[in-house]
Amino acid sequence: MLARVTSGAVLGIGALPVEIEVNAGGGEPNVVIVGLPDAAVRESKDRVWTAISNSNYMPPMGRTTINLAPADIRKEGPSFDLPIAVGALIAQKEIPATTEPVALIGELALSGEVRRVRGVLPIALSMRDAGVRRFIVPAGNAEEAAVVDGLEVIPVVTLSEAVEYLRGNLKLDPVKADLSQLRAAVPEDCGDFLDVRGQESAKRAIEVAVAGGHNILMIGPPGTGKTMLARRLASILPAMTLEEALETTRIHSISGSLASHQSLVVDRPFRAPHHTISDAGLLGGGTPPMPGEVSLAHNGVLFLDELPEFHRNVLEVMRQPLEDGFVTISRASGTVTFPSRFILIAAMNPCPCGYYGDPRRKCNCSSVRVQQYRSRISGPLLDRIDIHVNVNAVAYADMRRDEPDGKTSAEMRATAQTARAIQQERFRKAGLPITCNAAMGAREINRFCKLTDGAHALMENAMSDMSLSARAYSRIVKVARTIADIENSETIQDLHVLEAIQYRQLDRGL
Repeated sequence: MLARVTSGAVLGIGALPVEIEVNAGGGEPNVVIVGLPDAAVRESKDRVWTAISNSNYMPPMGRTTINLAPADIRKEGPSFDLPIAVGALIAQKEIPATTEPVALIGELALSGEVRRVRGVLPIALSMRDAGVRRFIVPAGNAEEAAVVDGLEVIPVVTLSEAVEYLRGNLKLDPVKADLSQLRAAVPEDCGDFLDVRGQESAKRAIEVAVAGGHNILMIGPPGTGKTMLARRLASILPAMTLEEALETTRIHSISGSLASHQSLVVDRPFRAPHHTISDAGLLGGGTPPMPGEVSLAHNGVLFLDELPEFHRNVLEVMRQPLEDGFVTISRASGTVTFPSRFILIAAMNPCPCGYYGDPRRKCNCSSVRVQQYRSRISGPLLDRIDIHVNVNAVAYADMRRDEPDGKTSAEMRATAQTARAIQQERFRKAGLPITCNAAMGAREINRFCKLTDGAHALMENAMSDMSLSARAYSRIVKVARTIADIENSETIQDLHVLEAIQYRQLDRGL
C-alpha cells in the first residue's frame, strides 16, 4: 500500500514542505530511502523500525520504498523519523489514511520516545503557508511552533501517542501561545550603567551608538571597565518588535540554541565569542550551512573583546555583514543567506602591554610595536566601525563616591528609544525599509543629513587634517545625524559634527 505524509526541511532561515511517500509491498525484506537523503536520514530506517517494534506495532516486513519529495533538495537530519514511522504504519493499515492535511516532525529514540529537533519554527511557518492546519511536533518543540498563528500544534511525547491520536483513540489538546504575554516577560538582568563609576564619555558614546544602531570600538588600558560597559549595553537596547522577535527566533531555532520549551526569543541577543573562534564559527558554514555568531547576534549585539587577538582572516570576513547586514554562504549543493544586522561593540588595549597613553603606568612598547599591534585591525574594518572612544583609567574620586552618579540604564534607554522613534518615523514617511541611521546608504545620507555651513567647514578640515576616507566621512555624518536626533534637531549643527569627529580616535594616528 502507498501512504503519503507531510513534513518539512530547513533551507537557509526558511523551510519548504516535504512529502514523504512510503510504499510497502512484497519481496525481500529491505528498506530503501530515496530523495537525496544524508547519512542521518538514511540511518533513520534502523531507528524507525526499532521504535515501531518497541512501541508494539508491526513495521512493514517486505520491501519498503521511502521517497522524500522534492527529490532535488537535500534532506538532512533526524527530523523525518516520526513522519516516516507514521507513513510506514499507514502503509501497514495500522493507522487509517486521512484526507485532511496533517504534518509531522520529530526524531525517534529506539524506545519510541519523540525527541525535539532543530528548525521547527521556520518549518511551522512553511506548513501554515502550504495550507496545513494540524502540526504534530515533539513536546519539547510545541511552544516554539505555537507562536505561528493559524496552526493547530499537537505535542507528542512518544510514537504511541501520535499513533493513538491519529487513530482517534487519544485526545491531545493543542498548545496555545500568547504572544503579548511572551513579549511582556521581564528581560534578563544584565546590570545597570549606574554601577559603572566614571567613564561618562564612554557611556555617552554607547548611548549614541544604541540610539543610531552604530558600531563602537572602546580603546583603553586593562581594568578600566570596557567589558563592564559592553555587557551593560544590552540594558539600554530598545525592545524588539514582533517581526524582529520571530526572525531572531527562526535563526536560533535553526542553530539549535533555543532552550527546551522556549517559544520566542524576546531579549535582544548578546553574543560574545572567544578570540580563538574560526571564520566559519563567526560567519557560519558547515554541512549543512549553519548560522554563525554574526547571525546569532542578528537584531542584537556582537561583543568582540581583545579585538586585535582575533585572527586577521576572521576579522576580515566580517566586513561584508557589517556593510550589508547579511551573510551569503555558497556550497556545491546551493547558496543560503542568513541575516546579520547587529551592533558591533569591540574592545582593545591601546598597545601590547596595555598602558600606552596611561599617565599612571609606564608603557614599555616602542612606537613600532604599538603600530604593529594596531595594524592587526585593517583600515577597511576600522572604517566600518562608526565610533572609536577612549576608556581611560577611573579616577579615585569617582571610585570612592558613596552614591554613584550619572544616568541610569532606564534613562539612557529612554533617550535611545526617543531617537530611534524619530528615525523610524522619518524613514517610514519616505517609504524606506530601514529603521536606524546606521543603515542609511549614500542616497539616504544626501537626503536626510543636512549640515549647516559651519558643520560643512568642520568636516572639510577634519577630512584634510585626519586624512579620512570617504567611508569614514559617511560614518561621521551618520553619527552626527544620530546626535542631532538625540537633541531633536532637524539639521546637523557644528556641535553635533564636533562630537561625531571626536569619535574617530584611531584615525588620528599615534
